Amino acid sequence: MATKTTAGHPILTPEERQSVLRTLKSPRLLKTEVLAGLVVALALIPEAIAFSIIAGVDPRLGLFASFTMAVSIAFLGGRPAMISAATGAIALVIAPLVKSHGVDYFIAAVILAGIFQVILALLGVAKLMRFIPRQVMVGFVNALAILIFMSQVPELLGVPWMVYPLTILGLLIVFGLPKLTAVVPAPLVAIVVLTLIAVVASLAVPTVGDKGEMPESLPALFLPNVPLNFETLQILFPYALAMAFVGLLESLMTAKLVDDVTDTRSNKTRESWGQGAANIITGFFGGMGGCAMIGQTMINVKASGARTRISTFLAGVFLLILVVALGGIVALIPMAALVAVMIFVSVATFDWHSIKPSTLRMMPKSETTVMLATVVVTVWTHNLAIGVGVGVLTAMVLFANRVAHLVTVERRIEEHFGVKIAKYEVNGELFFASSNDLYTQFDYVEDPDRVVIDMYNSHLWDASTIASLDAITAKYEKYGKTVEIEGLNAASRKMRERMGGKLGAGH
Repeated sequence: MATKTTAGHPILTPEERQSVLRTLKSPRLLKTEVLAGLVVALALIPEAIAFSIIAGVDPRLGLFASFTMAVSIAFLGGRPAMISAATGAIALVIAPLVKSHGVDYFIAAVILAGIFQVILALLGVAKLMRFIPRQVMVGFVNALAILIFMSQVPELLGVPWMVYPLTILGLLIVFGLPKLTAVVPAPLVAIVVLTLIAVVASLAVPTVGDKGEMPESLPALFLPNVPLNFETLQILFPYALAMAFVGLLESLMTAKLVDDVTDTRSNKTRESWGQGAANIITGFFGGMGGCAMIGQTMINVKASGARTRISTFLAGVFLLILVVALGGIVALIPMAALVAVMIFVSVATFDWHSIKPSTLRMMPKSETTVMLATVVVTVWTHNLAIGVGVGVLTAMVLFANRVAHLVTVERRIEEHFGVKIAKYEVNGELFFASSNDLYTQFDYVEDPDRVVIDMYNSHLWDASTIASLDAITAKYEKYGKTVEIEGLNAASRKMRERMGGKLGAGH
């Protein structure tokens, strides 16, 4: 049960802090959620416009997508306080389709991708997250921090000189204000202060309005005008499937990151089908689709302290109000303010502990290699799916190589009733990487006529190991010697009985 602090506020557990009902009853917590939603909405506007430009569509498609995704996932998602909206990863995947077939095919692909995500969720794709090593997660986070920072660099090149002092002032506010007070989110203060300065002083600096026109009406139901036939499906299928995988991967990785930040657990399966449903809804309202956004999620959770679905819902609602009803005011926000906020997010997101000399000295070289591979490939390709895939593959190869060397074979000659026996004791996990060398560990020529292989301290994992044992047996038989394999556990024995002698010796 919650206890009272000296200030009179209850101390809540991380799980209690996620409760919508408890937050609605607490003016202090509700204020945090409301202000967090407002800050996120302001940060979403230029991002959504920029991602629309990357995808080659009207900025309104990105803005409408950010509204519908945020509002939908607030109810459907499995990770409270996570922000879903139009993203760069989705824009990069889907952009070629817009160029080749137009917006209607693009929207149809978004709807189909949502259907694929629901199907993948029902098939249990979220459970695959357990196979992503921690160092891949660290690399994923660090790469995202670098990409967030890199995305702000163009906003600081070839701009009026006043952009630089404004950006520096914004950085001082977002980094310094939290040390003085947490009553109001520092990013919101930075945006308001810099906007007032730019307007009052009539500074000629780039603004949000320079990124594109604000929509003047609410999103309406949209049915893509595409033929409903097999040829259309052939066109849409590769883009929709790629979008589904990239969106789920980024969303589930972000959800796991928020789990760690908030010390809570989330429902990854619900998040998976929730993302799919949100994309279907977004498509039918003419949005470009999307997934979880690491930058805006970190603004919401880390910078602003939000913890519930309220902030996610309000981020979408405020976004729509800002761009439709207050588009003229929002257009005045200097990009320098949002650049400062996003630089703060990149610094807060990066796992600085992972690159400390003491950490690198302590960490096995293979673990560091996995982290660096994930970072380098993600930053190089600007594709999270490829980066994480390479990271997982690197981890698998290094792990298999390390485990392969843990298998030992000990030989001794025993004599029973005047009969010499060569006894081999095999220790370790036998699979394709470790069993391939097993064949070379036996002295086929010098061993006596009877050979015993003790497998009590080992386990057979795959067909490669069965084939290796068959090859060893066949080799001894070639020299007229008998082999007994003993000590197999029940699972290993059953596998050998099923496949033994049916795979070929392989040598």
